[in-house]
Amino acid sequence: MKIGDRIKGVSRRDFFRIAGTYGMSSTLLAAGTFGGVMTAASLAKAAESTYNKRFGKEAKHTLKFGAAGFNPQNLLIERAGCLEFARDLEERTDGEIRIEFIGNNQICSQLSCVEKTQQGIIDIYAASTQNSAGGAPYLNVLDYAYMFRSRADQYYFMYSPESQRILRDPFEKRHGLKFLFTHAELRGIQLGQSFADKPTVTTLEEMMGTKNRVTGTQLGRIAMEALNLNPVPIAWEETLDGLKQGLIDGAETWASAVAYANMSPVVSQSVDLRFFCGTEHTAMRSETFDGLSGELQDAVMESSYLTQVHVQAANEAALVNTVGFTDPPMPGTIFAENNVRVAKLPEAEIRKAEEMCSPEFHPQLWEQWRERINGWADGIDTYQDIYTEVRNNPHTLAENVEPRRWWRT
Repeated sequence: MKIGDRIKGVSRRDFFRIAGTYGMSSTLLAAGTFGGVMTAASLAKAAESTYNKRFGKEAKHTLKFGAAGFNPQNLLIERAGCLEFARDLEERTDGEIRIEFIGNNQICSQLSCVEKTQQGIIDIYAASTQNSAGGAPYLNVLDYAYMFRSRADQYYFMYSPESQRILRDPFEKRHGLKFLFTHAELRGIQLGQSFADKPTVTTLEEMMGTKNRVTGTQLGRIAMEALNLNPVPIAWEETLDGLKQGLIDGAETWASAVAYANMSPVVSQSVDLRFFCGTEHTAMRSETFDGLSGELQDAVMESSYLTQVHVQAANEAALVNTVGFTDPPMPGTIFAENNVRVAKLPEAEIRKAEEMCSPEFHPQLWEQWRERINGWADGIDTYQDIYTEVRNNPHTLAENVEPRRWWRT
């Protein structure tokens, strides 16, 4: 949803009137605190309180946060943590850092946020690692097929000190960006209306030969080609139209992305293939971080940690209660209201897919990119090291993974 529509019951005219008084960021941050429908009067009161708190003292640093297509409404669907981070960092630094939150694709999109951060146009961005991989190719390191078995594995890795060594340090060294926190889901195939009248998918064969959108990740394409899922590069912002017009049979993405981007009306089945990462991450320009005092740098890291813990719990709950990523979807969820069926493939089919496309079984498919990524990471075996680390994870449920401050050994 864009601000041009209604936000939780407040009209476009009223929203912009309030934003004109208290500023867009204060109004967006205030709107993000409402769990249900709000009125113009209640939003104005919250925006005033937020404004007074934020501008009670002069900020030492004002940081621009480009959050692709996110706003307070859809951040309650996919819990990427952007507003929680901004709010906590401002409070934690007693206003010495002020965040100018710019979502709704107003300053950058899924594909361009990373580059605009590298250029210094913005200081912080939020977008998927896969869409950002075009501008920061090292992010492909997360996309080896079936390296992660579950969302629990993903969170386990992000909290692990190994993520500092394998992901964060090489990413910062090569691209000048500091990886702060991420949401975690695994990608599946979101089938369009051509599958609406077909039985719920239970086998890989039923999807083979279909034409599916792929993101900017190079490694995702390797897996899709091996699975005969015919990857078609389409920008995220154009995927909805591609599904509507039947130009593609489906799209590789994750469940809450379908829900937050209003794709549910044109998706008939959400196939839980779980074949590689779906990670909506937030990162900061290294030069911006390095320009902060040591105390403020500590605050950025602590706010990142708190946000990571929030996202871990909130997105797991939202998948069930808001998105409807269960079989069957719970009544009142976005999937239930749009007749999206969740196709939970049998474990034997998941294993078959893994044996068809993963580096463990087909190392030759991945050799060129694996060598390239390993070279960027000073020669470590990125796939094997992440694969081994996450198999130390004792948890099957993501909400049970123990939070750790990954930057401390």
